Parts: sequence; structure tokens; C-alpha cells
Amino acid sequence: MSKKDKPVRGSTQYPDHIMVSINGDAATCMAVTWRTDSDIKEGYVLYREDGSDSYSRVDAQTDLFVSDIDESSMFWAHLTDLKPDTAYYYTCGNDEFRSSEYRFTTAPQNLTKFKFICVSDQQKGDPHDCPDYSGFNAFLKKLISEHPDIRFILTGGDNTDCGQHEVQWNGAFSGLVGVAESIPFMMTLGNHDNRGFKDYRNGIGRYYSEPAEFFGKQFKGSYPYNGPDNWKTENYSFDYGNVHFGVIGVNGPEEVNEWMKKDLTATDKTWKLGTYHFPICYSGANLQNYDAYPVMREGFELFDVVFSGHEHNFARSFPLRNEELFAEPSKGTIHYTLGNSNRNPPGTHSMPKVWHSAYYSLEEETAMVCIVEVDGNKMKLTSVLEDGRIADQCIIDKDNDVVLPYALPPLYKKDKTRMMFKGVDAGLASMNIYPKEENGIWYVPFGVLFAGVGGNVIKEEGKVTIEIYGHKAVFTLDSDVAVTDRGDLKLPAKVIRGSCDQLYIPADACHAFEMRWAYAKKNNFLSFEHESEARPYTIQP
Repeated sequence: MSKKDKPVRGSTQYPDHIMVSINGDAATCMAVTWRTDSDIKEGYVLYREDGSDSYSRVDAQTDLFVSDIDESSMFWAHLTDLKPDTAYYYTCGNDEFRSSEYRFTTAPQNLTKFKFICVSDQQKGDPHDCPDYSGFNAFLKKLISEHPDIRFILTGGDNTDCGQHEVQWNGAFSGLVGVAESIPFMMTLGNHDNRGFKDYRNGIGRYYSEPAEFFGKQFKGSYPYNGPDNWKTENYSFDYGNVHFGVIGVNGPEEVNEWMKKDLTATDKTWKLGTYHFPICYSGANLQNYDAYPVMREGFELFDVVFSGHEHNFARSFPLRNEELFAEPSKGTIHYTLGNSNRNPPGTHSMPKVWHSAYYSLEEETAMVCIVEVDGNKMKLTSVLEDGRIADQCIIDKDNDVVLPYALPPLYKKDKTRMMFKGVDAGLASMNIYPKEENGIWYVPFGVLFAGVGGNVIKEEGKVTIEIYGHKAVFTLDSDVAVTDRGDLKLPAKVIRGSCDQLYIPADACHAFEMRWAYAKKNNFLSFEHESEARPYTIQP
């Protein structure tokens, strides 16, 4: 590609997109990543210990990155045998074209007290050809000035608006100038990071790259190459101090689940923290978690905390395990939705759900980060807005097995089992009309539940017809066969009459509408989920 054809923010002979990251023992290793134009074939890092004038050299691995707008050389230098808890200065490039000198610090050995920050959904799409990340850059620098002991930055995904277009990565790295050269930047892949358009300018022909092509080509030497065979780089794990981190991508859930189980059972670290872009304990009225739950439930339930993004609002769950909600952190995984870090208000209608112990809609045009402070067997998480207001602060205390401030998950009366649809109580419509269990079979007043969430319900003598999510089923009193739009469905028991003369139908009947259900015995509620994010309301003729 000729230099006259280079795009705005395109690669040059001088190193840019400079980033340090953890790839190996954080006390003795550091990875340095940078980019130049494709005319530069070789590069190296010169580094020295703070206070020394003697430089060491590490040659970089390199690869050609051909994007939709540019051709670049990517460089990854792995600095090893460093001293723990030591500051180093470095430059990167070749003999002729070199960067400025930057500074990083290695982790102390046997570290049990440290601080890092989590950011998420900082993507920007405007201006179209030159996305503006200046607000994110200013917010990061403000945080670093207020918390100079931040050890690294961990993201929850959507680092870009469309990661299959290099104009977006050029914008994202403009937001990291003055930050990522010195503080390790550990990225989680979000759905926007592997999204592209056949016609980017007009937003036509949307697709998702699996694996995430541009992400992998730019960062394959930046992060530990220890993920599952078909999904490396976008899945990786690393240790820092007494914490093991699992960074989970958005592709290949079955394979990733098996990798997570092996990776997490092999560590002896005090804390196991994960990142995964899509919230399992989501807050959107119409959202779903089928991509991860129950497909990756075994893996996710080995974490103490999973940080997520995607929804651009804040939420923190009760400890969750096997559909049940607990107060004690030892009994489940806390799912923590990070809000957004670049003034990107939510685009979905969100609300607190049964699984949330804390929630904030974040519909203001403001930014949020989470400051995480590890201190032995305690961890404090503070979600703070850019103006200093605190949306939530909690402490997870392993020694006393509590989360502070105290909050109790719901525990409903034995004879008043609740119905939840996408995490929301059926409410007024279901008062005094509760599901019931007989002979090991749960019976549900689906006519009440689905009418309350927007389905079309027609009640006739001894019969109820339900239409929702494009499917239709007719249930008849004393019959164990439902007549559906896809043929007859055999039920595990007959339809019976229950409270308030409603027809009670075996819970498995939800499969007629491509739904799944579960019973949270600890809390005494039935939950129903549908994989569609469409709205289930009926059309007015």
C-alpha cells in the first residue's frame, strides 16, 4: 500500500498502538505490543531498570496485519527475567524509527494486596472515519491521577464499536495514549469487537467474525496463548498476586466451557475472577443468556466473581449457583455488570431482576468504572461515576463468608411459589395464583403468566390457547396432549384446574414455545427463559 493511500490514523514507520500487557509471570515478565507500517520488518525493545543506564535488548516477534483499510506490521516483545516490584523504562521500534521512553512496574512477589480497575463498553462510532475516544482517555488519566497505585486495567468487552474495521481500533488506541504504554491493558472480547459490515459506511451486511479475526491478528502475542485450541487469544487466563483471572470470549461456548473447567480447577489462587461480555444475570427486559447459561454454567460457577458489560448499566447479583440465589459468597458466583466507561447510555429497557442485590440504570450520559481492591481474603468493589458519585460499593469477605452491605436473596413461602419470566416476578396478575407441585411435577398457570408478559391468551371453557414468540399451543382440561403449531406435544401429565379456576399445565409445556424452565429450590421460585430478544406482545389488528 502506498503512503498516499494511508487512511487517517493509519500506520507509519514510527511505532504506535503501543501497549504493555501481562503475558507470563507478572512479577518477572511484561509484553510490549506496537504497530508500524508494513515497510518495517523487524523491531526490538530496549529496556533498563530505573536508576540504571544499562539497556537490555529483546527482539520482537512480528506478523503482517492486512485490514480492510491498511497493511501494517505487528510487533510483540516478551521481556522476561525482570526483577519483581521494579520500575523499568523502555523504548520500542527499530534502529531508525523508535518510540519515546515509557515506564512500567512489575508486580511484587507473593502479592496479596493490590488495586486494578475494570472498564467496559467504551466503544465509540462517531465521527464515522475518526471515532472520538478523547473522553475515555481523559477519564482514564483522571482515575490514574486519583489512584496512582492501579496495577492494570481489565476490560469487559466492546473495546471498539466494530472491531472488524481497523478505523475502530485506530480510534480505540487514540483513547489509550498516555495510559496503555505504562499500565497493562487486558482486553476482553465483546460482540462489537468481532462485528463488521460488508458496507461499513452505510451499515449494510452485518456479520460477526468467528474467531475474532482482527482481534486475534493484533493481540496474539500480547496475551497468554493458553486458551482453548480453536479460540485462543480471545480466551486466556493469567495470574496477578493471589488472583487467577479467566478472560472469556463470546465464541465457541461448548469448547470454552471445557477449557474453563480445566483452567479453574488447576489454580490454587485465593480468588478466581472472570470476565465475559454478556451478563448471565442480565437486566434488560427482553434480554437472554442462552449463549452462556446453561451451556457454560459449569465453568462460570467456578468463579468467585464474573465481570460483564454489554448492557451499559450497572448491576450486581446475589451469589448464584445452579439457578439458586444465596447470601454467602462461598455458595455461588457474583455476576457484576460494569456499566459503561465512555458516556454510552443503555440502549435497552432495563430493570432490577430477582437475581440482583444492587442495580443502577445509568441512563445518564456519564461514564462508570469499577475500582477493585484486593486485600488478602477480602475484596472491595466500588463502581464510581466520572463525577465521583458512587453507584455501588461492596466488600466480599471470604473469612466471614459475607458480602457487605448485607442483603438477603428472596425466600418465598412454601405454599406461594413465585413465577419469574426473564427474571421478573409475574406480579399483580399472579396474586393468589401460584404454581404447585404434585407427584414431582410442577403445574403452572401459563395463561396467567404469558398474558402478563404480552402473549396472546384466549380462555374458553376447559381450554386455553396461548400464542407467544411466534408459536401457538392449545391446552385442554384433563388432556396430556397439547396441540401446537409444530404438531402434538405429549405432556408429562394432564392439564388440571387450580387456583381461581385457572388451568394448570405441566411446566414442560413451555418447550412448545422454545422456552426453558428451572426451579430454584432454595428461594422457591420457578423461572422461565426464552432465547429471543424480540418483544412478545401481540399485534393490534
